[in-house]
Amino acid sequence: MSSLDFRNVNSLWSSVLVETLVRTGVRQAVISPGSRSTPLVFALTRHPEIEAIPVLDERSAAFFALGLARQQLRPVVLVCTSGTAGANYFPAVIEAHESGVPLLILTADRPPEMRACASGQTIDQQRLYGAYVTFYHELALPEASLALLRYVRQTLAHAVGRTSHPAAGPVHLNVPFRDPLHPALDGTEEKLAAAADWDGFFAHLAPATAVEASRRVPEFGADVHGLIIAGPAQPRNPASYAEVVGAIAEKLGWPVLADALAPARHYAGHIPHLVTTYDAVLRDSAAADVLRPEVVLCLGGWPTSKVLRAWLEASEAKIWLVTGRPDNRDALHGNTRQIDISLRILAAGLPQAAGTNGFTEMWLTHEMRARAALDERLEAERLLFEPKAAWLLAQHLPAETPLFVASSMPVRDAEYVWPASDRRLRPAFNRGANGIDGTLSSAFGMAHGNRPAAALVGDLAFLHDSNGLLLLAKFRGSLTVVLINNRGGGIFEHLPVAEFTPPFEEFFATPQETDFATLCAAQGVEHVGVRDWEHFIELISVLPPSGVRVLELKTDRKGDAAGRKKLLAGVLGS
Repeated sequence: MSSLDFRNVNSLWSSVLVETLVRTGVRQAVISPGSRSTPLVFALTRHPEIEAIPVLDERSAAFFALGLARQQLRPVVLVCTSGTAGANYFPAVIEAHESGVPLLILTADRPPEMRACASGQTIDQQRLYGAYVTFYHELALPEASLALLRYVRQTLAHAVGRTSHPAAGPVHLNVPFRDPLHPALDGTEEKLAAAADWDGFFAHLAPATAVEASRRVPEFGADVHGLIIAGPAQPRNPASYAEVVGAIAEKLGWPVLADALAPARHYAGHIPHLVTTYDAVLRDSAAADVLRPEVVLCLGGWPTSKVLRAWLEASEAKIWLVTGRPDNRDALHGNTRQIDISLRILAAGLPQAAGTNGFTEMWLTHEMRARAALDERLEAERLLFEPKAAWLLAQHLPAETPLFVASSMPVRDAEYVWPASDRRLRPAFNRGANGIDGTLSSAFGMAHGNRPAAALVGDLAFLHDSNGLLLLAKFRGSLTVVLINNRGGGIFEHLPVAEFTPPFEEFFATPQETDFATLCAAQGVEHVGVRDWEHFIELISVLPPSGVRVLELKTDRKGDAAGRKKLLAGVLGS
């Protein structure tokens, strides 16, 4: 086979490894530079079906791969040299584990005889990521034998499968090599090139396919006060996903409380009884009391809203948590039964309700009142106010735009104000561990090779991953970054610790005075200062076909914190 490299044992070993990756569906590899990984780099870069992308900074590389895997919904390979390089992948590995993203990490290593003896660039890489990977294995040292080549083929096929089944997540393989690392001739070709049917060697391999699990469909009473909660989700086909959620809602006759990161808000025509303003509504104590459910059907996971979570905890409702993951996903520790069932099977198995009941109608009345009040208040706001940026993005980004939403305040502002629509926007996010690290790199990964995309990020998330701008040299696509610059950590203004200054301002808000225009110029990135809302709408309504630009909105952190509380208070007029 032309993809196999017989020049020496390391090159053959690595080319068998890479051909196995391709046969099992892998198409992209993100590579951090280094020496010990040389055989892997040669094999990946010479295979015609692998897009190999070099990224200097390992942490940025890992989050870029995470963004790619989120976009493609298939495993992406990460490759690094020995030593501390792999340790820099750890934050992204944690995020991949917590949010169920398929990554395959290949950490090159020195052979056993060079470990634990002060050999350069050598650390203990065994189980480097602990419990945050779904599978770990250290490969044998390369050997020019068919038996060992079959072993590496099957081990890689298994590893790729484990990135997706029984639940998606990261897999770590430690890959040791002896010298020579470059493809110097060593007689392997004469020994093995004609020793096997190399086409047949890989013939049985194929990309893994999802197997839907079927479990008992829960039974609900006809007049029960029930809620459907559609949590954050990034399905391969969001329209189909929304249709199934809509079918479940139609059969049960229950309201659907949909997170802004769920397809339901963006394919609203598929969803009857849709509620988007639950966070504001539940801040009203009288409404929170009368809207209390008896049964909750949670699809995937809980939304971001702290108000919603606290209300559900206090409700003591019976909860059915529908998830394909085997681990415990209920942070509320409620009266929860976790069921492994596909949404399509669930929808098919539910009986048809007679229609909506008074409980659902009450929810929809509150939704209508709260949405009208929020929209009126935001329309009237003339200052550069953080929640309004999210509200306008929902209305003016081109249809079907991929949008990366950063953790901290951006994701909360989206949940607070994002209206329902049929504009089919495609939100992406790192909400497994909810951290801000790797935000820019993940957004680049989401946008690479994709249609023109956008990202909504805060200033600290931007600065924390400013090395992500180094990806510009290899980036193919269009990314518009909406940068909310409130000179610090706006989310902390909403916590009780904000009342304690000192040390609040210096150690929690962590104010910064960065000149983002200069920072962008140093990396060759276009920077635009947003003057007013009319200017902002003009900038986001049409996205450029290629390149990267940063739209900076300078806001008042403390003023916006107070304004946000005022915006969400009293939306029901009580």
